[in-house]
Amino acid sequence: MEQIMFIEIGMGIDLHGQNVTKAAVRAVQNAIHHNSMPGLRTVLPGNDINRMKVNVRLAVPADKDKLDLALVRAESPYGEVTFDVVDGGMLTTSGIVLTDKEDRNDLAYVVIASVEVGY
Repeated sequence: MEQIMFIEIGMGIDLHGQNVTKAAVRAVQNAIHHNSMPGLRTVLPGNDINRMKVNVRLAVPADKDKLDLALVRAESPYGEVTFDVVDGGMLTTSGIVLTDKEDRNDLAYVVIASVEVGY
């Protein structure tokens, strides 16, 4: 990425089910779904929104091998998206095991996302 224009931060949690992808999707949604960047197109090469570059850094507490980046990618509607998955986030207790929610234990997965947007 030649020029970073925005950095958006979000947090996503899967309280039950220990699904790291669900927590990552929620973190990206939290980062980007409160923003509108109407002027960004004017600085992109060719004024083409699909030439926007997006780097998503995910701080993941566990189960990196189960992270489905295609599902997380679907949350970024435009641009060339890359990922950087790092250790981080948090595992904490939900306080209860709910088998009907597919809990394997009482852990809640917290993922932090940093979404860098530029060109």
